Amino acid sequence: MTLRIGVDTGGTFTDVVAYDEGTGTVHVRKVSSTPQDPGLAIVEGVRQILEQIGDRSMAEVSYFAHGTTVGTNALLTGRGVRTAVITTRGFRDLLELGRGRRPRLYDLQADKPAPFAPRDLRLEVTERVRHDGRVEIPLDEQDVRAAAKVLREQDVRSVAVCLLYSFLHPRHEERIGDILAEELPGAYVSLSSQVLPEFREYERLSTVATNAYVGPIVADYLAGLRRRLAQQGLTVVPHVTQSNGGIIPFEAAEALPVRMVLSGPSTGVVGAAGICAAAGHPDIITFDMGGTSSDVSLVQGGQPKVTTGMELDGRPIRTPMLDIHTVGAGGGSLTWVDAGGHLKVGPASAGADPGPACYGKGTEASVTDANVVLHVLNPAYLLDGRKKIDEAAARAAVERIAARVGLGTEETAQGILRVVTANMARAIRVISVQRGYDPRDYTLVPFGGAGPLHASRLARELGMRTVLIPPTPGAQSALGLLMTDVRADFSRTRIQPLGERFAGQLGEVYAELAAEAHAWFDDERIPETDRTVRRTAELRYAGQNYEIPVPVPDGELDAAAVRGVLDAFAAEHERLYGYSSPEEPVQVVTFRLQGVGAVPKAALRREEPGGEDASAALAGSREVYLPELGGFIPVPIYRRGRLRPGNRVAGPAVVEQMDTTTLLLPGDTLTVDEHSNLVIAIADTANSTD
Repeated sequence: MTLRIGVDTGGTFTDVVAYDEGTGTVHVRKVSSTPQDPGLAIVEGVRQILEQIGDRSMAEVSYFAHGTTVGTNALLTGRGVRTAVITTRGFRDLLELGRGRRPRLYDLQADKPAPFAPRDLRLEVTERVRHDGRVEIPLDEQDVRAAAKVLREQDVRSVAVCLLYSFLHPRHEERIGDILAEELPGAYVSLSSQVLPEFREYERLSTVATNAYVGPIVADYLAGLRRRLAQQGLTVVPHVTQSNGGIIPFEAAEALPVRMVLSGPSTGVVGAAGICAAAGHPDIITFDMGGTSSDVSLVQGGQPKVTTGMELDGRPIRTPMLDIHTVGAGGGSLTWVDAGGHLKVGPASAGADPGPACYGKGTEASVTDANVVLHVLNPAYLLDGRKKIDEAAARAAVERIAARVGLGTEETAQGILRVVTANMARAIRVISVQRGYDPRDYTLVPFGGAGPLHASRLARELGMRTVLIPPTPGAQSALGLLMTDVRADFSRTRIQPLGERFAGQLGEVYAELAAEAHAWFDDERIPETDRTVRRTAELRYAGQNYEIPVPVPDGELDAAAVRGVLDAFAAEHERLYGYSSPEEPVQVVTFRLQGVGAVPKAALRREEPGGEDASAALAGSREVYLPELGGFIPVPIYRRGRLRPGNRVAGPAVVEQMDTTTLLLPGDTLTVDEHSNLVIAIADTANSTD
């Protein structure tokens, strides 16, 4: 058993990466996604890569990990299951009331998203817990049984339970769970005290309702895929990635699907962080451009930035996750013209079916079609010849847009690229400039099938000077699955003052969380030597309503350790808001602990650099449209598989490989480093007009 396999399902392609522990080689395969049943493409992709390696069998697979968007897609398309909510009497409408904030400040017509549980399926039970965890009114179990009877008659498939202050006193929710198991056998039940044991009742209710809404969908998908893989001969426990970048077994994930909202893109960030840290680039901005969207994230000091929540389609989701921002700008993003005659790109996408016009079935112009028209992409084929390209269809699709905006075909195609580049730059500014980071201080790391194609233009837009392209960028998220550890997050809300005299109380809470983490380590059979715990605390000045996460050092929390935490909080508050108030009392709100279990990973290969001459990798040339040079000009085409460490290539040039295409603009210089990364020095573009 020497093969480790990672599979990432995207909107257009399903990527499969296999790492052969015996030879230290990485193999990549792409197959078209099957949105109606993602498992079909996964099984077919694994079959093809085993055949590609040399007629290997599933029995040789020692590790299998998967990144999926099944839950996310169900949320975005409203295709979850019929869901009910049980809550404390008097709080039935909390899911609909939400917060008083308007999504757009001056839009008086803005509508809030419809709750996943309609009002007739939101039921109340008698009970009440006070803010300090004391029981004010005991749980009325007859209320619970009466509610269960109503839900049974309504054919409800999933139930979310969220009681007031259940994060302090979970026993009422646990008892409701027991009763529902008796009264509604087979129903999917989510308890907020298990899904999110933290304060802020609206966010907790929204998160547990989301978990319940997609729970059966994700559970059925993972269970079905598990059976399919077993039928193909897989004998090891399959794992799935979480939003925090770690992996957990399929069966554990079935209970907490809300933690997989960013399952697909998170491991790409983790893998890129490891690759770039080894290459001497610890501060990076990742840019994952696939067929449907682009995901961007910031990594500092080799560690991805994390957050405790996000809004998805207007609904808050609170769960530990990498800080990833998504924009509807991918290779399949469709071009359209608005009522004012302006060119727009996305968020609608051609997806895998029908796909871009150049794939032979679609008719609308996409970003991929624009690149084909300009010959930036190979106008004859992709995927080393396995995907034929219809250049005439791509040109016809772009010409229809050109007629509407009154430009030439090539000008319109170039305009499409400018618009999509601006969309992606805006997304990167959200996770950098808007949070106090200057993108010019970071290396841009593009991956996904379309990332390297647009990286040079995007770097120019943001003033970034270095681009690093990993060896298998088109399948980076799948490779990242083979470079990550198992992770689990544990949290507890306890609002209390933070000061030297409270050190003992802080230690008690972390001891509770550590006990939970080590119980999880035991369940995962992680050896003691491979266990790591990381502690953070969310702090605020008394009277504030939002917290700042601050690392908490290992070991005993004595007075000196607490002073260090307070100093770190003041420094971070100063960085974010421009001031700190050392004289103001500080509160700790939520304690967090992440357990990390180290597992064997795909190794990064290293080669000694050779000469600068890259002529051995030259595969010919083709006419590529470059407006900065006046139009179509001959551009050299290089095969990435033939480039060796130390080789240098001057732009303009195109580097092709099976899973992606890299464009070097005039003035760019590419160097291959010792890990076979392509490191591109971006030309000074201060006077550029494109």
